[in-house]
Amino acid sequence: MSEMVLVASGVRRSFRQGPVELQVLQGVALQVAAGERIAIIGASGSGKTTLLQILGGLDRPDGGTVRIAGQDIHALGEAQRGVLRNRALGFIYQFHHLLPEFSALENVAMPLLVRRMPVTAAREQAREVLSRVGLAQRLSHRPHQLSGGERQRAAVARALVTRPQVVLADEPTGNLDGGNAAQVFELMLELNREQGTSLIVVTHDLRLAGRMERVYELNGGTLQVRA
Repeated sequence: MSEMVLVASGVRRSFRQGPVELQVLQGVALQVAAGERIAIIGASGSGKTTLLQILGGLDRPDGGTVRIAGQDIHALGEAQRGVLRNRALGFIYQFHHLLPEFSALENVAMPLLVRRMPVTAAREQAREVLSRVGLAQRLSHRPHQLSGGERQRAAVARALVTRPQVVLADEPTGNLDGGNAAQVFELMLELNREQGTSLIVVTHDLRLAGRMERVYELNGGTLQVRA
């Protein structure tokens, strides 16, 4: 059996809205094996983004555990949690979150520089991944000089440059037109196959979800396998 790279169990999260306590996640459980591709769908406001942020250690659950590469990410101190995120996780969002004052190459090299990789090696690795996503001719361009599809491909490159065990993607194609969306999604699937990186993708696009190995629906605070 494949090694489990992410195991969540009993994840609970609620928010207060005035006098009302809103139970968003009620005992979510999820296991993701190395190289596996899963989609999470659900109605708007069902807690998909909250769940993804908890899985990535960006938000803390009220209860339950999330183990990444065998470590309980929420039991770690902030610095150690940051190290685990940088080593084991990649993030792709609906909006690219590239830093506007840096070139595509500098943006993609940044996660490697954070882990103290020498600048030359970091830039070389970033160059390779950017070439892989079709941006070899756009290395020195800043985000505003790139098209929407190119910006999102640069964001995919940044998520994958560290060769993470798991990529968490929140509506990664939600801000793109049909052609660009299909292209970016194909690219993610291709890199998943090549690198063996697990993918957890939150999407409202059922056609994209259907390309994954498993589809879960977040409904009533729990994850249910969708037939």
